[in-house]
Amino acid sequence: MKTLFLTQRSCDFERLITNNILVAREVSCLEVQLDKWKTEERLKKHKNIVLLVNESFEEAQKVIQDSESFRFHCVKNWEPMLKVNMKSNSLGEKLFRDTAADCPGVLLKSLPEGKETKVALPLTKTEHLKVQLKVNNCLGALDVRLGCDLCEAERDFLHKRKNVVAAALKKVLRLDQELQGHEVPVLAIMATGGGARAMSAFYGHLFALQKLNLLDCVMYITGASGSTWTMRNLYEDASWSQKDLVSPIRKARKCVTRSKSSAFSMDALKHYDVKLQQRVQEGHSVSFTDLWSLIIDRMFHDELSESKLTNQQQAVNVGQNPLPIYVALNVKESSQSSLEFKEWCEFSPYEVGFPKYGGFISPEDFGSEFFMGRLIKTIPESKICFLEGIWSNIFSLNLMDVWNAAQSSYQFWQSLTPGKEKDDNKDNSPFENQLSVFKTTCFSPPNDLSNILNRVLTHRPIAESTPNFLRGLQLHKDYYQHKTFSAWQETKLDQFPNHLTPLEKELCLVDAGYFINTSCPPLLRKERDVDVILSFDYNLVETRFHSIENTGKCCEEKGIPFPKIVLSEEDRKNPKECYVFMDNENPEVPIVLHFPLVDNSFRKYKRPGIKRSSAEMAKGEMDLTSLKSPYRMTNLTYTEDDFDKLLNLSDYNIQNNSQLILQALQAAIERRKVSKKGRQLKSTSSY
Repeated sequence: MKTLFLTQRSCDFERLITNNILVAREVSCLEVQLDKWKTEERLKKHKNIVLLVNESFEEAQKVIQDSESFRFHCVKNWEPMLKVNMKSNSLGEKLFRDTAADCPGVLLKSLPEGKETKVALPLTKTEHLKVQLKVNNCLGALDVRLGCDLCEAERDFLHKRKNVVAAALKKVLRLDQELQGHEVPVLAIMATGGGARAMSAFYGHLFALQKLNLLDCVMYITGASGSTWTMRNLYEDASWSQKDLVSPIRKARKCVTRSKSSAFSMDALKHYDVKLQQRVQEGHSVSFTDLWSLIIDRMFHDELSESKLTNQQQAVNVGQNPLPIYVALNVKESSQSSLEFKEWCEFSPYEVGFPKYGGFISPEDFGSEFFMGRLIKTIPESKICFLEGIWSNIFSLNLMDVWNAAQSSYQFWQSLTPGKEKDDNKDNSPFENQLSVFKTTCFSPPNDLSNILNRVLTHRPIAESTPNFLRGLQLHKDYYQHKTFSAWQETKLDQFPNHLTPLEKELCLVDAGYFINTSCPPLLRKERDVDVILSFDYNLVETRFHSIENTGKCCEEKGIPFPKIVLSEEDRKNPKECYVFMDNENPEVPIVLHFPLVDNSFRKYKRPGIKRSSAEMAKGEMDLTSLKSPYRMTNLTYTEDDFDKLLNLSDYNIQNNSQLILQALQAAIERRKVSKKGRQLKSTSSY
């Protein structure tokens, strides 16, 4: 982050702060004080009195009874002007005359800084509104971190976690010597979405890594959509990876196998209504996604939690667990497809932000209001369930899907959505259908629920609108050439600064599954220097390679180091349990081990090397292909047997390919040793 001084006149300097992508300018705060009694007299005669400062954060504020003071935040050198707009009672409701256009205003630059000044603002030719004004400069550090590097808290975490990883690697790889700091590879887990299927299978993958003593080797875990449900559960416990995962798996099994109909009971709906009203009182805007958040909380979490994302700092404060990172997409609300405009947004216990712009805030400030990098209005941090709803809001677009899935009735589905049962195995991604992320469907619930449902569901926007913490920040004149911005640009709109996120009042965050069902982008930031990625893909059949292939294509287009994904027709017809993708010529390319959700040798083996008896063969038979598969996206309730099979399958596929993971880690260590030697030789030869 750089601080520059812009000269406009010989005696006039402006302090600019920039990361060479975004620019923060100096902000002035105008305080307006009214005479309460005289203002009330004016309000009796004039129905509406509005104070305006064009291009300020607040723009316009209505004067009402008992209102005595107002604040306007604006860019100091834009020469903002305070005006008053008035609508007279005598004109009636249908007639309106914009008096602000006729009346002179007060140029803020003409006011002395830090001193109170009394001014009479003209309402009419004969009437004035007397106000007391004071202009202050907003000084101090920005509340938005402008920088493309990792935050100090994450760097501190990496230092602590590296010691845990080094000790674990020495044990599992049976190394003779301790690894030096630069030799410790960064191993990361990437989990896709997939509803209850992703949640259940993810537990199996993590359980296997724990059994193999590999969980302590992991530096990062990223998740999208359904896999975030697992992460949220686990990080409720500050030392989860140091404990046997049997207990959290047992709790997850209970949640996945119980009936979801209780999520739509009268008590549940009343609970949602209360929680949504509380959220409004806190200052949050409430959308349909917030309702979906509460439904997830009721369906997939054993206990109602008041925890927040910042609470997860306790789970990584001494490096005891991998750092969790959750992803979402920012899109434009007017877009009909997430293909038209999309930006990756990442959430960690330390920061929320856009790598593309190098703009980040503390998670506790997510949802608060910002202008030009400064916190203007603080709103309480959201409970994590409301973030979870953003990360996995692909379900919330059609409540009928959720309602039907909760009832676990195929006939009920047919009666509500004739002809809408979709093949989960076909590609329903936005690449093909370009579905609007903002359309929804109305339905008629049973009569005894209709009143409370109408109260909870109606008049709520489908998209989650969150105050934009980048609002007001300007684009640097050379932003498009910045290597970080160019690496994450997605559409033609990136060439036009007036169409980019800093100019929007609100963010529109949606499930990453609208674009690519992956959580990989945070791991591809060069600052994280990831060596090995375990890619856990929870897509079914025909789409099981789409995530990894589309990630590869995007990286190739943007010049981001990533191995080429080459698959044969045989791979597509009969996929293996694990694929290793790497580039032996380029050590900057991470080694990717891709684990599709397949039922291969698990059919005949209950554990690696141990065959099933004839009585146990049914435990290895899984339906991952048909329309009525218990693991289809729209099924939110599993039988205990189906949950156990999916858990055991994921566990088995990791253990059966553990040697490939160990080999990848060994290769990553050797790469780092060679890279260090290469840097030393280069440094020596430069003298």
